[in-house]
Amino acid sequence: MPNLMPLRLVLASASPARRKLLQAAGIEPDVLVSGVDESQVVSDRAEELCLELARLKAEAVLDRLRDGDERTLVIGCDSVLGFDGEILGKPADAADATDRWRRMRGRSGVLHTGHCLIDVAAGRRSEAVASTVVHFASVSDEEIAAYVGTGEPLAVAGAFTIDGIGGPFLERIEGDPSTVVGLSLPLLRRLLADLDLSIVDLWTKDESNVQVGHPLG
Repeated sequence: MPNLMPLRLVLASASPARRKLLQAAGIEPDVLVSGVDESQVVSDRAEELCLELARLKAEAVLDRLRDGDERTLVIGCDSVLGFDGEILGKPADAADATDRWRRMRGRSGVLHTGHCLIDVAAGRRSEAVASTVVHFASVSDEEIAAYVGTGEPLAVAGAFTIDGIGGPFLERIEGDPSTVVGLSLPLLRRLLADLDLSIVDLWTKDESNVQVGHPLG
């Protein structure tokens, strides 16, 4: 017999980009910031690092949840850029972001996003990493200075975005664009399926959002 309890998704992230991505896909998540100190995890493999951080974020939020009338899922995510043999998270400051862009321009890197999805009631979880190749444009020093001056690259892994001001500075990608935003929607669908759930059950059913047309005249 199917579980008829409504599904609630808790996003263990302060990232507005991840929340907007889910909302655009018809999912209205609750947001609980994990507070995980990302410096506590060290690894020389980008995939292992982002997955472990995603796991820690999900588990930190899991410990703060209370039982309710809904079936609760927690999703933790973390992104890092693999570039030139280095693992790059958020830049330390504007100088670091500027240096990165001067090295990255005209070249490519791999954006890895780890995902940890936990079904609280069932005590089950599904985890995986999505990876997308990003090709950076040959931007000028002036463009780099202007971009860093906006402050956007200081708040994101790899010092760039695909869905913000930095979008024009990416020539192309090979893979899922939502991975670069910070949460792979196709991978989320597969993780849900691993837990015998469907992503359509997370679609927000809010009649107030329905647009009703009115006749002219």
